[in-house]
Amino acid sequence: MASTLLRSTVFFFFFTFLLVTDIAYSQSFIGINYGQVADNLPPPSSTAKLLQSTSIEKVRLYGADPAIIKALANTGIGIVIGAANGDIPALASDPNFAKNWVNANVAPFYPASKIILITVGNEVITSNDQNLMNQLVPAIQNLQNALDSMSLGNDIKISTVHSMAVLRQSEPPSSGLFHPDYMSVLKGLLEFNNATGSPFTINPYPYFAYQSDPRPDTLAFCLFEPNAGRIDTNTNIKYMNMFDAQVDAIRSALNSMGFKNVEIVVAETGWPYKGDGDEVGPSLENAKAFNGNLIAHLRSMVGTPLMPGKSVDTYLFALYDEDLKPGPGSERAFGLFKPDLTMAYDVGLSKNGQSTPIPSAPANPSTKAPTSPKPKAGGGESWCVPKGGVSDDQLQANLDYACGGGLDCSAIQPAGACFEPNTLASHAAYAMNLFFQTAGGDPSTCDFSQSATLSSNNPSYNGCNYPGGGRT
Repeated sequence: MASTLLRSTVFFFFFTFLLVTDIAYSQSFIGINYGQVADNLPPPSSTAKLLQSTSIEKVRLYGADPAIIKALANTGIGIVIGAANGDIPALASDPNFAKNWVNANVAPFYPASKIILITVGNEVITSNDQNLMNQLVPAIQNLQNALDSMSLGNDIKISTVHSMAVLRQSEPPSSGLFHPDYMSVLKGLLEFNNATGSPFTINPYPYFAYQSDPRPDTLAFCLFEPNAGRIDTNTNIKYMNMFDAQVDAIRSALNSMGFKNVEIVVAETGWPYKGDGDEVGPSLENAKAFNGNLIAHLRSMVGTPLMPGKSVDTYLFALYDEDLKPGPGSERAFGLFKPDLTMAYDVGLSKNGQSTPIPSAPANPSTKAPTSPKPKAGGGESWCVPKGGVSDDQLQANLDYACGGGLDCSAIQPAGACFEPNTLASHAAYAMNLFFQTAGGDPSTCDFSQSATLSSNNPSYNGCNYPGGGRT
């Protein structure tokens, strides 16, 4: 297991290091959770500057701290604010309480502070508090009415956050179904989501899936690392990572209730970098692999099998460690940044192009990048293309890594010049060559775990232009 993790980590950061352009363009689908159960956090103004130095474009707060909301004014960063579970009864029973809540937490700051979503409660439906569950939709509706009365109802959406436990069934993903005990509340909530265009927000954690099934192949599946994949026997779709499988299980459950147009937002997902001795899964190596590979997967815009060609808005957990959180040690070790604003570990979020250096002495000789073959004699331009017989798993990994560093892979997105033929082999070939050319055409960047080769034949076709000019 350790050697597999090392190979994947070195491979990922080797390619990240070689990319010579700015690899961390801002992406609207990357957000982060900003929890405050801590006594050592930096001032909100410092956090705002930190966020502006990254490709993070959205921040989720668990409450509505005015100092943080003010600090994020005029940054362009989207802000999710939250009403606590304890506010739900008053919000549900008193429309004036809802108006006062909006007057206190939204009106003074918007639009300078870009509030985009209000979450009402956290994992209420799976709390087994029947009274709170019954008041959830009325509370949300009263807040919507309050926003509407201020002409903000179309600009700021309202939803609530769910754990994956809302599902009765999630495997295979195509069979995803909500638990029957929650159906009455979910139906009213989804009708609201559908009518207002607000998202269904969920907390999928492959980390917890691995804890319940701690096998090496499950770890690779959860960390987006090379693995055999898992076949959905209903659709014959092969899933290559747990994140896609979890999100698509929610998609299937929504579709089964007739809400195919309700969008999904991932409100939380992450991996702890340390934990107690008896905890399965926490480590710096695993956290780097999960978060780094997740970001690369989102940037590739490949989407999930049931929602291809786009990335679900995803809020990483978390911005900082929260040192006052109760529970096992891992609960206090999810932060991507330290209170002194330095990185806990680098997953490629910095706009300045900072990346983790190539390890100087890999522990396993097989992790060293071999010299790529050169084109046939004769010189001229060269292109980086997949070797014959490369597996779909490897092509998908190549596509994710190539487009995951911030390259413009729009040509292979829907309506792009190279989208057709819409095959994994074609899209991976374009992305691998784009990576190679952007990295200066250095032959050593056309390797992709020995699955690529240089060619003197231009693979461009029918209006799809493959950049050329690589060095021989």
